[in-house]
Amino acid sequence: MKIAILGAGAMGSGIAQVASTAGHKVVLCDIHDAALERSSKKLDKIMNRLVEKGRVTREKADNIIAGIQYTTKMEDFADCGLLIEAVVENLDIKKKIFKQLEVIMAPDAILATNTSSLSVASIAAACENAGRVIGIHFFNPAPLMKLVEIIPAIQTDTKVVEQARSLIDAWGKITVLAKDTPGFIVNRVARPFYGEALRIYEEGLSDPATIDWVMKELGGFRMGPFELMDYIGNDINYTVTETVFRSFWYDPRYKPSFTQKRLSEAGYLGRKSGKGYYDYSENAVKPEPNKDKILGEKILWRILVMLINEAADALYLNIASREDIDLAMTKGVNYPKGLLKWADEKGIQTCVDAMDALHHEYLEDRYRCSPLLRKMAREGECFF
Repeated sequence: MKIAILGAGAMGSGIAQVASTAGHKVVLCDIHDAALERSSKKLDKIMNRLVEKGRVTREKADNIIAGIQYTTKMEDFADCGLLIEAVVENLDIKKKIFKQLEVIMAPDAILATNTSSLSVASIAAACENAGRVIGIHFFNPAPLMKLVEIIPAIQTDTKVVEQARSLIDAWGKITVLAKDTPGFIVNRVARPFYGEALRIYEEGLSDPATIDWVMKELGGFRMGPFELMDYIGNDINYTVTETVFRSFWYDPRYKPSFTQKRLSEAGYLGRKSGKGYYDYSENAVKPEPNKDKILGEKILWRILVMLINEAADALYLNIASREDIDLAMTKGVNYPKGLLKWADEKGIQTCVDAMDALHHEYLEDRYRCSPLLRKMAREGECFF
């Protein structure tokens, strides 16, 4: 099957590399010649590095490079069996594109969006045959990150779900099935990792360097929340937070942070701008964390219990299965263990008590305990 990728940014280029590595012919389209040129040069660089490290042979690398055709014309998608759209996160733009693509592509071709937070149903509604539209959400960088969320819209045909999932599985990815709700699994469940860390910082309880140290050293997370926001880009992370908040009808649990908004407005976007929560200039001195373990354990548990509560609510609302929720968090954002498994280890009643204590302290709906956790504690149940 020939694969069509729309958008030659980091995500689209990464997906094109994955598809070509799996042996498909790929057509990568972007309206900007410069983006296509950048994508091509970057792939050459990546492949040369992999050859140098002995990860792939020169022949395999050359085949991956040759497997991708670069174009500025969507008409070149005509003979492709699957399209994955990876353009800007704007619903109107995506709907317009899908309307155009439906005419260009064969009637049995699958049309997929790589959106991380927009409604797949809304995108599908732009098409006459909405049944062939699905969400296939890769994580950045696509060649390295194993997880892919498969998101059927309410209109998506069952056969399309099966075809899309088995194809992405064949690419060596780990797929999870998610309901078409804001943020799907990962971007929904992970909100407190950033949101609660920001809240702790805004309250003056700790600083970014300390919170990051806590989450890595005491929690076992690969990156701290502030490091991760700087890596993702504060503009992108803020936009996703704002989108999820708005999409959930302004539920206080997903409320964005003024700190992040101001950093975005100031252009302090993180690594890509040279400054974010940290200074990335050449002679910058990295701030030292406060390594007080008592304070650290309090910070870790507050963020962790909020994550556990969010994961429990995702299960309660049938966003995904318990297995897929834990798999999504370990493979999609490299959490040291699944949150529901973590809840079992900590004790469900302990989680309920912690959420109730936060709610009692702040009297904010942000800290409401998931009904599922409360029911499980009452009945003495575990997730696994």
